Amino acid sequence: MRHVMLILALVFAGPAFAVEPDEVLADPVLEERAREISKNVRCVVCQNEPIDSSNAGVARDLRILIRERLVAGDTNAEVEAFLVARYGDYVLFKPPFKPSTYALWLAPVALIGFGGLAAYSAFARRKKQAVVGLSADEDAEAEALLAQFAEKDGKNDKT
Repeated sequence: MRHVMLILALVFAGPAFAVEPDEVLADPVLEERAREISKNVRCVVCQNEPIDSSNAGVARDLRILIRERLVAGDTNAEVEAFLVARYGDYVLFKPPFKPSTYALWLAPVALIGFGGLAAYSAFARRKKQAVVGLSADEDAEAEALLAQFAEKDGKNDKT
């Protein structure tokens, strides 16, 4: 049980190890701003992990860069603009809504819309197909077969 607890502690404490002690700023206000910016910046190596919790070398460099910019007096917006100028809109988890990112923002809506239209047309096509019933001869033949099976079943019950 102790081993399981140790493993769980290490797994859940992993992101806490990302920001190393030598990176932390002495000013708690600036450190909080740096952490907030870092949570919204994508690691360019890990891709779907914020640099705040990434152990990649590039993420460390970006965290240090953010802190240097904040110490130099940049606002949060200026730091993000600097990162976007250097790495593109992809570096942000929430890129701005502008012509170069329209596809990124509108693609999910379009895919859901096309999927809904495809499903609707498939169901509509199904409804239009008429259910073909049995002809009079086929109906009579089915009744005769059912009567035969009922008759045999009745004989089996008596034995």
